[in-house]
Amino acid sequence: MKYAAFLRGINVGGKNMIKMEALRKTFEGLGYENVRSYVNSGNLVFETRKSDDSKLAKTIHDAIENELGFDVSVMVRSMNEIVKLVADNPFDGQFDDHKYFHVFFLDRELSKDEKKLLMDLANENEMISINGRTVYYLLRISIIDSALGKGFIDRKLKIPATARNWRTITTVAAM
Repeated sequence: MKYAAFLRGINVGGKNMIKMEALRKTFEGLGYENVRSYVNSGNLVFETRKSDDSKLAKTIHDAIENELGFDVSVMVRSMNEIVKLVADNPFDGQFDDHKYFHVFFLDRELSKDEKKLLMDLANENEMISINGRTVYYLLRISIIDSALGKGFIDRKLKIPATARNWRTITTVAAM
């Protein structure tokens, strides 16, 4: 089974600096096969026997912490989920620049109240769509100036999450 792992905060702003070669070796040490990385921000595709996403994420998290000394959030999705996520894009055709369209991977699905809090942030500059453990986020402003870019999901909702721009998502889906 093929999976994608997205690590939060790797090689961003000079923090949590990890060489992709070291990450690939860590994944291979876990018995994962055909491990490939995309850019330096913690996006890896690998193959292993079918397993629960959260179990894989915990195993990867623990290995990174034990072997490389970093405590980072890890989100794992099957490649089937990634391909479906791309196909189900609610904002298809509504953006020209990939840097303004992001996908947030959540550790778990939002409760009804959490969904409401998140959707209350939506406006003409910050369009939000929620699908299970995925939040699609189309911006007309910089991510730095946006509510989710300022850590709303982690800080307010207390849910581990990591985001990727659409170019990264489609590239990983093609891997």
